[in-house]
Parts: sequence; C-alpha cells; structure tokens
Amino acid sequence: MALAPSMTEMLYAVADTATIIGRTQVCDFPNAVLSKPVVNSYPLDMERLVALQPDIVFTVEGITSLDDATRLQQLGVQVYYQRYTTVPDVLRGLRDIGRILHREPQARRLTDSLAAELKQLEQQTTNSSRPKVLAITWQDPIYVYGQNTLFTDKVWRAGGQNAVVEKFTQPYPALTREYILQLNPDVLLGGSFGKLDSTFFNSYPELRRIRAYQTRKVYGINGNLMERPGPRVVESVRELQQLLRQSPAQL
Repeated sequence: MALAPSMTEMLYAVADTATIIGRTQVCDFPNAVLSKPVVNSYPLDMERLVALQPDIVFTVEGITSLDDATRLQQLGVQVYYQRYTTVPDVLRGLRDIGRILHREPQARRLTDSLAAELKQLEQQTTNSSRPKVLAITWQDPIYVYGQNTLFTDKVWRAGGQNAVVEKFTQPYPALTREYILQLNPDVLLGGSFGKLDSTFFNSYPELRRIRAYQTRKVYGINGNLMERPGPRVVESVRELQQLLRQSPAQL
C-alpha cells in the first residue's frame, strides 16, 4: 500500500490492484481505492498498518518520517521512498514501481504514453514571453509553490515560469505582501477571480496592484492535479497550459 495519495494513484496505474491492501484517509483517487481499509497517516497508525501485513509500503519524502520508516523496516515491512522535483522524476517513479512489483511492461507502456503526450504539449509552447505565474496554497499567511517544487517544472513545460525564483528552505514558503508586489506576477493561481476578489484580495487590498489582478488573469485550479506527482502529472501540465492561454477572467 501507499502512504501518499500520489503513490496510491501510481499503484493503481501500474500494480495488480488486487494486491493493494489499504489506503490512507486522504487517498481518494481513483474511486476504486475508497473500498480499501483506511490507515490514518497523521500521525501514522502503526498498529493498524502492520495488522494489514503489507510486504512493502510506498511513500514520498516529507510524508512519512524516518523514525516511522525505520520502525516499519524493523517490523519486516519494506519502505520505498520517492522524491519528485520534475516531471521526469514522476515517470521514473512509475518505472521504479513497475520494477519493484514485477510489472515493468505495464509501467513502460504507461510512461511511454505519458512521455509522448508531454512532448506534444511542449511542442505547443514557446520560450518567448513566458508569463510569471504565482500559485498560492494558503491565504493566511500566504503560502505559495516555491522554486524547488514540481510546480516549477510543470509550469515551465506548460509555457510559463514560476514567479518565485528565489530558492527558500521550505518548498512552500510564506511570502509577505511586499514580496508579492515585487514579484508582480502575470498570472495568479489559487481560485477564481470572483472568489479571490472577495476573499484574498479583500484581505490584502494592496495586492490588487499586481499585474495578474489588473488583467484579471486569476484562475482556479484542480488542487489534486496540482499537488499530486502521480500518473495524472501530464494532465496537470495540460491544465496549466490551458489556463495560461485563457482569456482574462470576467466578473
């Protein structure tokens, strides 16, 4: 089983689904996973997890602590960690799962198909005039997708660039209003124009001076697609590309 939603999606894309014995409380895609027993991951319900008798647990860096991973290994459960900062990392992760679970042909077919789709999308982009895109994850305080996140690679492949160029210690840094004004993003992601105008921009009226607000290039996004580095990663790039080409939002 997997302890991260993205890894659960990967397992359903590559593994024999009959061998998937459980899910966490936040693993909700695909729908078939909802029938699996639930193991709480915050904090990790070690007793419940071990009772399901998994041979291997898949997780990502930042989700499962090293202490929990060590404890699982001491109990005879293998732990596979993955870290994703680029789209190719995700494809490599899918192939790794195929190798580990002896499902290499299935994984290869999937990754070859995804790579071909990605190439088609990239051929539709241009290196000139890439809009600066700021994607917010939380409004108070203002947390955003930093430079050292998968978003940076995805938005570049979609034809834009992450407005946050500074590399912070945290992948999702909290930014001040002054910092955002200096960034002056061309596009803001995190909610529809109408929704953010009455919430985010109502709380921070000075941010109405940024170019994204002035041109009404403020859009909502599919949170699961954006956040999860799984087999839908190319679909996420496609969504970003469509948003970057979209006409300014109307009130």
